[in-house]
Amino acid sequence: MFEGFLKVRPVCGACNYDLASVATGDGAASFIMQIAGAIVGFSALYVEITYSPPMWLHLIIWLPLVAALSLGLMRPGKGLMTALHMRNRAREVRNDDF
Repeated sequence: MFEGFLKVRPVCGACNYDLASVATGDGAASFIMQIAGAIVGFSALYVEITYSPPMWLHLIIWLPLVAALSLGLMRPGKGLMTALHMRNRAREVRNDDF
């Protein structure tokens, strides 16, 4: 389904579905940012209230965690958005289609 990390192939290798017509845009990225931000934000708040560590420790722990969560969830999120578009037969609407 993917050529690179997030680049979707033009045609599915298994079923020959036209993946070029599936435009997920930044939908997956916005959901992933909300999920990773909520997990890391609430975890950092809990640790701050409970243990009150220094700020440099927060930076060492939470910045790599939010980066790892974001990158780790991006490909499955993009695949899920593509599958939902395929299931619902959603197409990109252009102004010249009318």
